[in-house]
Amino acid sequence: MATILVTGGTGTLGRPLIDRLLDDGHDVHALSRRPHTGTGRPRLHSHAVDLRDGTGLPAALAGVDTVVHCASAPAGGDLEAAGRLVEAAQAAAVRHLVYISIVGVDRVPIRYYRTKLAVEQLIENSGLGWTVLRTTQFHDLVLQMVKAGARSPLLPVPTGVRVQPVEVREVADRLAELAAGEPAGRVTDLGGPEVLTARELVRATLAAGGRRRLLLPVWLPGSAGAALRRGGNLAPEHADGRRTYAEFLTERSGEALRA
Repeated sequence: MATILVTGGTGTLGRPLIDRLLDDGHDVHALSRRPHTGTGRPRLHSHAVDLRDGTGLPAALAGVDTVVHCASAPAGGDLEAAGRLVEAAQAAAVRHLVYISIVGVDRVPIRYYRTKLAVEQLIENSGLGWTVLRTTQFHDLVLQMVKAGARSPLLPVPTGVRVQPVEVREVADRLAELAAGEPAGRVTDLGGPEVLTARELVRATLAAGGRRRLLLPVWLPGSAGAALRRGGNLAPEHADGRRTYAEFLTERSGEALRA
């Protein structure tokens, strides 16, 4: 069994990934700005480290074989944080760095995607053994976006945009397998089992939460909007996820959807 550090340990992906790694018998270091709350489990070590300044990072990496980098901040700073992580991993002689990225970072010209692509390139050129997995959007992200839009009685819906949501626990399972293996470079993308229009996803989410909203079709402008309408965010040839968005919604209570 390996000693594996997971950045973003309290996040949507970090938590199920840590659970899977522990179930598989690994020693896990959970790194996040806030201490991980599951510290009662054997073989779990929590580190409160902010990658924005890197304080405490060398100590957290002591004895670590593999790093799975899940921490991300869409508001900015990911490239700088990844640079600090790579430098510390090099100093600690980490054997393997696994990075979770997004399908379409090289096709959809939005700032967050460009940053994710730059982080991929940084890791590839780091001299460390590396693996990069790109996935489509998580079910949880789709739900959060619809809930945010539904705060208004008029809910904007992008016209011509399709999404291929994937179950985060399936992504965690794939990352756990990759972390336990040898560095593999850029591996096969992981997409959800269905490609649905934004309108279909919004309607399904509203229905599951017992909500009614007036949907406002919105044409996304510019090259990013055009790339999304072309399906730059999709991986239909890798629809390997099993759990559908409808099944995900069924698991969530109506109370959670209305929150």
